[in-house]
Order: sequence, then C-alpha cells, then structure tokens
Amino acid sequence: MASNIKIACGRASSELAGRIAESYGQKLAKTEVCVYSDGDFQPAFCENIRGCDVFLIQSTFPPADNLMELLYMIDGARRASANKIIAIIPYFGVARQDRKDKPRIPIGAKLVANLLTAAGVDRVITMDLHADQIQGFFDIPVDNIYASRIFLPYLKKRNFENLCIASPDTGGTRRAASYAKYLNADLAIGYKQRPRPNEIANLQIIGDVKDKNVIIVDDIVDTAGTLCKAAAAMKEAGARSVRAMCVHPVLSGKAYENLEQSVIEELIVTDTIPLRKKSEKITVLSTGKLFAAVIDGVVNNSSISNLFDYDHFKDIEMDDMLIEK
Repeated sequence: MASNIKIACGRASSELAGRIAESYGQKLAKTEVCVYSDGDFQPAFCENIRGCDVFLIQSTFPPADNLMELLYMIDGARRASANKIIAIIPYFGVARQDRKDKPRIPIGAKLVANLLTAAGVDRVITMDLHADQIQGFFDIPVDNIYASRIFLPYLKKRNFENLCIASPDTGGTRRAASYAKYLNADLAIGYKQRPRPNEIANLQIIGDVKDKNVIIVDDIVDTAGTLCKAAAAMKEAGARSVRAMCVHPVLSGKAYENLEQSVIEELIVTDTIPLRKKSEKITVLSTGKLFAAVIDGVVNNSSISNLFDYDHFKDIEMDDMLIEK
C-alpha cells in the first residue's frame, strides 16, 4: 500500500467510505464540516494531504448539498496541493439527465461533468451509470464499475431453480440479457407506456414467466412504481415468485409503501445510497471490497478489467457482501 494515499469522504457516503477504507486496509482521512446557521457549510481536511493521491467518496443523490460538498472537497484538496484527486461517486445522481429529448431543457449529467472537471478532479470512479455514454461527457478517465460483479455470485449462491431474469422496461433489456446469459436463465421484458415521469399507464410482459422464479434487474429503483407494476404483471402471468435486484436504492416518495404492498418477495440492492429506513423485504450487499479493488488498481497502475468481465468472477463469501437483511 502506498504511503501517499488518502481516502476521505463526504457526509452522504460515510458508512460506505468506512467499508471501502477498511477493505483497502487504511483509515479514513480526518475531515470536518462547519455548518453555518443559514445552512451553508464548509468542509475541511484535518491532516496534511500535500503531494498525496486523494480519493474522495461521495454519492450525489439529493439534496444538491451532496454534490456541492463533493465539489467543495475537490477544490479544497486541489488548494491543499494534493497530487491527484480521484472522485469515487458510487451513485452519479443526475445520470437520468443524459440527453435533450424535448425543447428548452438542460443536460444535467453533462453540466455536472463540467463542474467536476472545473473543480479539479483528475479521475472519476462510479458504478452502473444510467447511461454509458455519460463517460463521454468527461475529458478525464472514467471507470464505470458494474454491480453485476457482486450480484451474479450472490445469485449463484442462492441457486434459484427455474430462474427467469426480467427487465422492467425495454431500456434495461441489454442488462437483463447479460444476466440471463451468464446464469443460463430465461429472459422476460416489461413493455411500459409512461405518460409522465414516475407514472405508468400500462405494462405488458414479453416472454414466458409461468412457474418461474423471476428476478427483475434494474440500475435504479426510485418510487418503485415500475418495479411493483412489473412484478404484479409477472405474478398474474403465472410466476412462482418475483424478486428484484437494483443497484441504486433511491427509494423516494412512497417507494417503501409501494414495496411493502407489492408481490415482490425481496429487493436486493447495494450500499451506493444509504437506506432511509430498514425493511424486511430489502437485502443490502456491500460494494466496499469492489471499490477497494479499483483503488488498488489505480494506485498500482494495474489492470482492473477482471472487475468488468463475467468470466473472471471469483468466489465471494456471502457473509462478506451481506450488510443487512
């Protein structure tokens, strides 16, 4: 382990950062945040980082203060003469604003990419971007790690019989197909019509799910509306059981209520976003060791391609991944 490596975090990802640092074999750098009475705040590093490679861990889910805190920390590290600044953004919060699909709207993901670069970041590490093309919004290296590196070994250890992998919508077909191919499982797709954001008019199932143990895979679960409707449709089509596997548990609005009232038996997520509250239906898997492996690859200038390739999966003990059930 290099002696000039510092791992620090913002307040939004302190628990995950602790797991990453522990897996890497290093303590988190000491930081503090001064909060003013008007709600403004100022983060600070409480130890010397001059000449160090600084890894800053912060997911940028709402509120916008989480993004601003990351930008402040990048600027602070740059002004403190850090050698390199690497932002680990487990959940890239504005990834759904990746295109201009109607008049007079911003492309938020591109704007945030510009802000991060302007603040002084040298590299970005993230997980399961909502749209892969966001990597092209940056003129610096971006490592987009996939949670399948955790999910697939977990599914293999659960050893579900008569398994069917499903996508809740046509946009996630490629992801679901990759899972189905690796697990040698059947594939089903939900076709939805959405009149406005977070609202679904109707949903139809393409594929045979009768008597199958269905697992719906997606990158983000927000209000869980699509997920629950897809699960209900698959259950009506004869599925034996329905579970869901989503990388980023945004879980906003009535998401928890929707899940509790749904036919979904289990929602499997990662810790890229901390849960607002616990649920007996939610299983959380840790990304700590995965991000620690990426840090090690970056520090030692070694390949991290095995973290992307299904054929290079290694056995992972379930107890090492499972945070809570």
